Amino acid sequence: MGVGAEIVLYQKNPPSEERLRWILDHLEDPITQLVRRDAVFAKLALSDSDVATADQIVLVLTKYPKLMQRPVVTTSTVAIIGRPKDRVTKLLCGNASC
Repeated sequence: MGVGAEIVLYQKNPPSEERLRWILDHLEDPITQLVRRDAVFAKLALSDSDVATADQIVLVLTKYPKLMQRPVVTTSTVAIIGRPKDRVTKLLCGNASC
């Protein structure tokens, strides 16, 4: 899209607690959506009540970074979950074509 980007491979370089808190503070989506509810979530016997607050989400994602919803796209002021992918274009390009 012609926009500079830094790609972070979150499984190799999981976000720090500080970075997770920044993402949660700037997330346009409900913060609980940052946690994937998949087979790993179920295998760990987690429930929605385990990830209902920012502190709980940070604790779970610090311990199990694989549960972080992806992609997460951030600018200097906003964070979004990039699904569907047209949300990424809208965030990075606004109404203009990239």
